[in-house]
Amino acid sequence: MTSEHGLNHQQLTKIFESGATSEPLDEILSLVALIQPDFSPSLLLKLHHDVARLFSGSYPGFRASTTPYHNLKHTTSVALATTRLLHGLTCIGQDISIQVLEQALYSAYFHDTGLLMETSDKATSGAIYTQNHEERSITFMTQYLAGNNLSKLLSLECSPVIECTNLTVDPRDITFPSPASKLAGYVLGSADILAQMADRYYLERLPFLFQELKEGGLKNHNSAIELIQDTTSFYHNIITERLEKAFSNTAEAMQAHFHQRWQINDNLYYTNIARNIDYLKKILTICEDKLECLGTFLKRIPPT
Repeated sequence: MTSEHGLNHQQLTKIFESGATSEPLDEILSLVALIQPDFSPSLLLKLHHDVARLFSGSYPGFRASTTPYHNLKHTTSVALATTRLLHGLTCIGQDISIQVLEQALYSAYFHDTGLLMETSDKATSGAIYTQNHEERSITFMTQYLAGNNLSKLLSLECSPVIECTNLTVDPRDITFPSPASKLAGYVLGSADILAQMADRYYLERLPFLFQELKEGGLKNHNSAIELIQDTTSFYHNIITERLEKAFSNTAEAMQAHFHQRWQINDNLYYTNIARNIDYLKKILTICEDKLECLGTFLKRIPPT
């Protein structure tokens, strides 16, 4: 079946998930070259592969990731959404400096590394660090930047950028050291939300999120079904306000990206989020509080 864009569902899905190839890094590199040709692709390649090693447990001093929701795929999806949003901003006339690009990308790749365990860690799961993982992420990023002889100023600028991914913090209350870090923060904060909720496996992965929150000591929900039931109101009452007000509607620039890059006059992230939320409402009406019933409608198997 062909969409209004002249593309079938499979083509749209491929574009959304990775771009022209099956590897999101290729699209990230292509967009960075469009945004800021002077940005070193070798630095970006090293960053991407080093963070992949962090999550796989092959980076010195770290154990492999144990969190199935906040995993490497999520990190890569956020990095891609961040780059797309920066490209969208350039399409509507916003100047994106190397500083903004640098801060946004390093922060995107490191924003959930605080959920990783060090080799000396006695914990059984990185999820126990959920409540303060942004601080740990900043610490790990600072160590990485220093170890690679990168500017100490970069780590200072990136700290508030990563804080923008903390849903318990109002970005309007964050003190940014520069306009560049504020823009990078609003982009990353928006991209983190968009990448999660627009993911085609988002609904199937919600029980993973509940398990992480439970292990992390967050008791807002007594069961996975409660979290799933609250997701629609969470989106309409909290997330939309955060995207539109707290982040100054930065996410709207995503539509300019898809129009310029793919001649698709649509914000595919918002479209996919709406599809996820509408489908969730539909199946909750049928299943109510029966998790087993929901399982008969949520059959996609998230990639590991």
